[in-house]
Amino acid sequence: MIKLTGGRPLGMQFDAKGNLIVCDAWKGLLCIAPDGKVDVLANAADGIPFGCTDNLDIASDGKIYFSDASSKWHLPDYLLDFLEGRPYGRLLVYDPVTKQTSTLIKDLYFANGVALSKSEDFVLVAETYRARIKRYWLKGPKSGTVDIFADNLPGLPDNIDSDRQGRFWVAMVAIRKADTDMVVRHPWLKELVAKLPGAMRPKAPRYGLAIALDETGRIVTSLHDTTGKHLSFITTVLPHRGALYFGSHENDRIGRLVPGQR
Repeated sequence: MIKLTGGRPLGMQFDAKGNLIVCDAWKGLLCIAPDGKVDVLANAADGIPFGCTDNLDIASDGKIYFSDASSKWHLPDYLLDFLEGRPYGRLLVYDPVTKQTSTLIKDLYFANGVALSKSEDFVLVAETYRARIKRYWLKGPKSGTVDIFADNLPGLPDNIDSDRQGRFWVAMVAIRKADTDMVVRHPWLKELVAKLPGAMRPKAPRYGLAIALDETGRIVTSLHDTTGKHLSFITTVLPHRGALYFGSHENDRIGRLVPGQR
């Protein structure tokens, strides 16, 4: 079945009832029923409309944890969000019982990938433009608090996918570069880059990178396509039945890797 949302679907996942829950960058958090009916679950929180609904994960109790990358800048203007350097992103949760959406973390720098831990005691959210991942505690003595799960990552994190076995796969949409890091530190440079025509703005090198983290935030695996020939600008790494599936905003294909095979 091909179903048009009328927007720009990003993260998606099936719930326990067979509905496809979709983060649509323009429309918000959507539910596509098995018969194709599309419903908007949420398009705002705390009176602030979503600007770029991005990624999600669904807990065993049905709650949907998802990100709004930026409440100010829409998807085509993601670079302007980076150059302005203000925290417009949020981590949110939608409760299908109450049909209410709550903000868990605000003031995030381009809130992107979202993933729950093995025991669902915490949820992660990637801050793409800070090259880090934050953790929101859902259970235990730290419940309701936020800390940094992984910092100073080797690339800019996009989607995060949990294998529910204690490992998180993080797609790196771009590798870190010294000149880009320098731009982040100097507002006058960001203003200069913002004024340049699109063709003259710095471009990230073609490179494929994905990493795996354990539940302490330690990097346990990294995968590289140093030439970007097969896959580059990776946005998703999905573990499924012993294989890894890779998505990219540039490539016209889905990558598949079975660890141990060549």
